Amino acid sequence: MKTTRINHVGYVVPDLDAAIATYEQRFGMGVVVREVLTDQGVEAASLEAGDHTTVELIQPVDPEGSVARFLEKRGPGLHHVAYEVPDIAAALAELAAGGARLIDTVARRGLGGHMIAFIHPESTGGILTELVEGH
Repeated sequence: MKTTRINHVGYVVPDLDAAIATYEQRFGMGVVVREVLTDQGVEAASLEAGDHTTVELIQPVDPEGSVARFLEKRGPGLHHVAYEVPDIAAALAELAAGGARLIDTVARRGLGGHMIAFIHPESTGGILTELVEGH
């Protein structure tokens, strides 16, 4: 499997509006897309960080969801790193064949309509890792 670049870094935040304001004021980043992802129990915003890389801010909206549990257990902060791949199905097949523990065995729709899949932290040195299919 070959990644083409870091697509984004995801941070869990307790207040999405406040986090967006901080990133706009401190770093001059603007919101590219913001939406509620009901199936993931979050509201998320993607902010342009330059050179086709973004910062994803994620606020849980489902108190029973995995992101809410993450926030409660660990507090706000780094949630995941996302790498872009040219063919997500091929990447998942290669990872599975190599023994990686996949959270998603099939890609699903993520923020902005991108196809995504997560790899369990046990298979990536303790960091939740997301794959994003490049366009």
